[in-house]
Amino acid sequence: MGSIVISIPADVELALPKNIGEKEEPKPSIFATIVSNLRKLQKSQQDMRKLLHSVKVATALVLVSLLYLLDPLYEQVGDNAMWAIMTVVVIFEFYAGATLSKGLNRGLGTILGGVMGFSAATFAQEVGGMGKGNAIIVGFSVFIFGGAATYSRLIPRIKKRYDYGAMIFILTFNLVVVSGLRAENVLELARERLSTIGMGFAVCIFISLLVFPTWASDELHHSTAHKFQDLADSIEGFLESYFRLDTENLKDDQPSAISSSCKSVLHSKSKDESLANFAKWEPWHGKFGFFYPWNKYLQVGELLRELATMVLSLKGSLQSPRQPSSSLRQSVKEPSEAVGLSLAWSLRELGESLMKMRRCPQENVILPKLKSMRLELSSMVSQVSNFGPLENVEGLAIASFVFLLTEMLEKVEELAKEVEELGELAGFHSK
Repeated sequence: MGSIVISIPADVELALPKNIGEKEEPKPSIFATIVSNLRKLQKSQQDMRKLLHSVKVATALVLVSLLYLLDPLYEQVGDNAMWAIMTVVVIFEFYAGATLSKGLNRGLGTILGGVMGFSAATFAQEVGGMGKGNAIIVGFSVFIFGGAATYSRLIPRIKKRYDYGAMIFILTFNLVVVSGLRAENVLELARERLSTIGMGFAVCIFISLLVFPTWASDELHHSTAHKFQDLADSIEGFLESYFRLDTENLKDDQPSAISSSCKSVLHSKSKDESLANFAKWEPWHGKFGFFYPWNKYLQVGELLRELATMVLSLKGSLQSPRQPSSSLRQSVKEPSEAVGLSLAWSLRELGESLMKMRRCPQENVILPKLKSMRLELSSMVSQVSNFGPLENVEGLAIASFVFLLTEMLEKVEELAKEVEELGELAGFHSK
């Protein structure tokens, strides 16, 4: 019996039956998409600040470019307008304090370098004439002032706040004193360049301080307060993982997010020091005064980093291959969780007090609560002593765990005292 072959065009799609177990995923509605995008927009507040900073820098560049684009302005400044553009590119920073710091450093370094360079060039022309004597004096002055300014940049206190100004001094001094060998009117050249640099500096300061300013002091204040919350969440998360009965889940389901938040606190020293340095340059704004105790913020941050190392040590207890038995863990679970909850509550209370700039109730609430937790720890120590000799691996594991809780408790007490001193120095209002 012959078979019949039916040709199907290539552009015709066959409707094949779907698998029974598969379900077609519903497409999100337009409203759900909009809500999701709005939530992402709220989470990306830092990205919006970066975008705003980019717009501010672009606006400043347009304003100083008018010195080239507009003929009346170009006739006044000439090719020296490039110094205004260069100033905007170099000193406009993300934080207002950083912009003000670099701007003042650049202005101070330019003025000092210009005055000293002009004086050295004038002295060389008067004493050495236009011959080799002039070149020898200029070379000697470049060697002396350049070496002295470079050495000053290696001094920690000067490097911390005036490193950029010292670098600009070296650059300006060398340009002025060396050009004095060839240029006839060095003073006029220095005056024109200084005026255009001042124009660029004025544009940067105006936009940075008055148009949606980003304050380094606010960033340091908020980041320090948020560290308390991060460490409180980490303590609760690690204790919850430690007392899980399922050992496999204990090893496989590690709280990586909690660990990353601790590491972010641990690695925040350089950022805090930079923010504190920029905050010292900022003018009075909001609740911050001219002489705000930013060094005390650094001390609080250092204690928080020490506490973060202790919290991360709990992760080592979780990852250790020699875990105590579930019965031993459960025997200290109740007092450990009480201590952990008290530590987390105390940290949140301190962070909230710092965030809202109010006095923390450490004398009446926090310290008495922490002292009561010492009694809980003493009861845990008595239980640990019953686990057997120190050669017992399980006893050592529980003992190290209790020791970490004791160290964390003492560190939180130190934090409470430091935050109280910070409130007194900064003039925080009462609760």
